[in-house]
Amino acid sequence: MSDYERIAKMIRYLDQFQGEQPSLQDLASFMGMSPHHLHRLFSSWASITPKDFLQCLTAAKARELLREGRSVLDTSLEVGLSGPGRLHDLCVKLEGATPGEIKSGGAEWEIRVGFADTPFGEACVAESPRGICHLSFLEGGDREVAWEKIRGEWPAAALAKDDERAAELLAGVFSGEPGKGLRALVRGTDFQVRVWQALIQVPAGSLVSYGQLAAAIGKPEASRAVGTAVGRNELAFLIPCHRVIRETGVIGNYRWGRDRKRAIIAWENGMRERSHASC
Repeated sequence: MSDYERIAKMIRYLDQFQGEQPSLQDLASFMGMSPHHLHRLFSSWASITPKDFLQCLTAAKARELLREGRSVLDTSLEVGLSGPGRLHDLCVKLEGATPGEIKSGGAEWEIRVGFADTPFGEACVAESPRGICHLSFLEGGDREVAWEKIRGEWPAAALAKDDERAAELLAGVFSGEPGKGLRALVRGTDFQVRVWQALIQVPAGSLVSYGQLAAAIGKPEASRAVGTAVGRNELAFLIPCHRVIRETGVIGNYRWGRDRKRAIIAWENGMRERSHASC
């Protein structure tokens, strides 16, 4: 069992018994490990303590992060949403595919597709000549489904398997190396692309609501349409749709699994706290 699988198992346990408010000892006993080993697991996975992890899963903490997210988006409104976004210390340049590129289905393109492990399980990433065009977490390790999804998006492109390049790309995405830039290519309407551009302005460790996101793009009445755009994101983690939750602080669903969404939120909090501690 990988570290992420252990984390997901603990999240399911905490959800099941949340009314009883399990202690760290209860959690360690459930996992069949000592409190010391539980602490080591969280330290190695996200530089976070078990206590901080439990706090990250509460609605109160989520509402606190929502308040921070509102401030971030207010600032983004002042400077505009067209610039590159931040992911840890990553610079993400997001571009929409042209109508011609979509119509041609990626004709004359070679798209490199590969699979590699991440802190949240195995992922599939595809890189086109214009940047990363697909990033998804695998459910049940089904690589063929991910491959065919990319084939459906770019039917005329030549797909080449390249796990080595995938590992390199994913290491960059999840390590957040300072100064490392990534290009991303998306397929969507102008409205959807604007929603995704707003999302990459939200830094790791902050959360926003659908209403806040709608207001950020100048469409405060369009929360439902924003939710649809968020749900159609094809670039897991890179376009951080996991940072969008309900106004009440309820985490809500996630295309790649609710447990994974909660794990990512906790992991990013750990990364942020470690970054602040080193300053």
